[in-house]
Amino acid sequence: MHPVPWMVLIGPAAAGKSTIGDGSATVTGRAFIDVDDLGETYYAEVGWSMDRLRNRIRAVGRAAAEQEWEPARAHAVERVVADHPGAIVSLGAGHSHYTRPELFRRVQAALRPVGHVVLVLPALDPERSVEVLRQRSITAKGTDWIGEDGHDFLRRWVHHPGNRTLATTVLCTEGEEPEQSVGRLMSTCG
Repeated sequence: MHPVPWMVLIGPAAAGKSTIGDGSATVTGRAFIDVDDLGETYYAEVGWSMDRLRNRIRAVGRAAAEQEWEPARAHAVERVVADHPGAIVSLGAGHSHYTRPELFRRVQAALRPVGHVVLVLPALDPERSVEVLRQRSITAKGTDWIGEDGHDFLRRWVHHPGNRTLATTVLCTEGEEPEQSVGRLMSTCG
């Protein structure tokens, strides 16, 4: 058994982390853990909840609320890594981005022992990735990820250097069916 997850998937919203993670778990027989499904438990350990986040978004705007929420996200990454040895884990979009260097260092330390930290993007070209992700987000979730204040979360998530710093592998998926992306990933990390 691995003392940490076998693989952690990171990347922006609508990149396909959950789909690829679930498919990879099926192929490898490993557990699949999506932090979006159990993060609430970890956030509560440090006094946060999705309701609190939504309330803070209404009070101070999304960008400021996301910054306030950073310690809870870092805590969730540390806990999911510690609690799910040998699994394939998908981290939500904001879980690899921090404005406070000390929080990024905590996440970096938590992920360092993980053999495969995979950044999932549609394309290597950042602008193409933003374009594809925006369309996917509008279609699937009804949001373009641009806040009322004009803050473009998708652009930030794609361009944030933390992704490349954390990743051991980049998986570009544009033009592929999920099964093809899983196959390529397994041939790289298998």
